[in-house]
Formats: sequence, structure tokens, C-alpha cells
Amino acid sequence: MDTILMLAFAPGIFWLWYFYKRDSLQPEPKGLIIKMFIYGMAIVFPAALVESVLSGQGLSAVVLYAPVVEELFKYLAVKRAVFFRAEFDEPMDGIVYSAAVALGFASMENVGYLVNARAGGILAGVFVGRALLSVPGHVLFSGMWGYALGLAKFARHEYRDNLIRTGLLLAMLLHGIFNFLALYSSTFAVGMVIFVLMMWRMVNRRIRAAMKISEWMAELPDD
Repeated sequence: MDTILMLAFAPGIFWLWYFYKRDSLQPEPKGLIIKMFIYGMAIVFPAALVESVLSGQGLSAVVLYAPVVEELFKYLAVKRAVFFRAEFDEPMDGIVYSAAVALGFASMENVGYLVNARAGGILAGVFVGRALLSVPGHVLFSGMWGYALGLAKFARHEYRDNLIRTGLLLAMLLHGIFNFLALYSSTFAVGMVIFVLMMWRMVNRRIRAAMKISEWMAELPDD
């Protein structure tokens, strides 16, 4: 089990370090990042319970209900835990905190997937696939609403709900497409790789935009 835990959490910790380093202007407190990672781990269980009640098994469970429930739970964790804190002081923070929660969630999910993979004798393949696609995939989905949340924090009040709603819907859509491609990976393997690369491009654009806004905010004179 120690090996499974190491394999389950190693990709999440690596990607957490990667996204944390992208926030080069005003890095967030490490303790708060770890706290959000743990929150992401914790919400796996209530999210799984809600998914089982709503959807059971089948295509709709994977493509529709799971993306909606998981993205909503991750969003609520960030919104309630850090959105109103003083540390959330630039648009990039929405991406960083969404990444921390998403990677905690993905790492805890990994445990179950890897336990089953070891029992089926396919541990190496599942580990590589999840480390390179599924684990960062959770950040790429959640980065959509994370970016929107970062913008909303500093937007006029009447624009906030629409920004967040659009980000959430986009995250759920991307998550659903990813799950569909993963479900039929033998048929859509090339499509899966192209789709993940497309999501990386989308998130990188949002990181660059958030950092530019953050740089502009840093230059504003203090009141």
C-alpha cells in the first residue's frame, strides 16, 4: 500500500509545484496551498456519494454527472475557504487555488484507480496515463472556473455571477469531453492527446492574462 500511495500522490505533488511556481509575482502562503490540497482530497468522498445517488452507472454517469458534481464541489471548496480571504489578492490566485484543490482531488482518486490497476496487473500503464493526462487534466478543467473566480474577485459586482457561471460551465464541458475520450481511449487515443494539448493552451493563455492583470495591479499606488 505504501507504493500505491507514493504513486498516487507523486504526480499531484509535482503538478502542484509546477502551478505554484507559475505564480511568480505574489506567491501564495504554502500552508494555505497545502490546506486547499487537503480539502481537495476530502471532497472526493462526498462528491462520490452524490454521484452514486444521482447517476449510478453508465455513459451519463461518466460524461454528465461526474463532471458537474466534481467541478461544483471543487469550486465550492475554493469559494468558501479562500475567496474572501486577504491572501486572495490577485486574479492569478484563482488559478493557483483551483489547481491545489483539483490536484488533491485527483491524487485521492488515484489511490482507488491504482489499487484496482495493481489487482488487474496493469499498474504501470494506468500510473503513466493518469500522471500525464488525468491528474493534470483536473487542473486544466478547474483552471477555467479558477481563472473566472480570479477575475470575479476584482470585477464589478454585477459581472461576477456571469463570469463564474461561464467558467464553471466551460470546466464541466471540458471535463465531460475528456471523460468521454478516456472511456473510449482505444478508439480516440490521438483525439485525447490533441484535446489535452488544446486544454493546456487554454490554461496557459489564462495564466498569462492573469499575470498581466496582476502586474498592472501591483503598479497601482496604495490608498
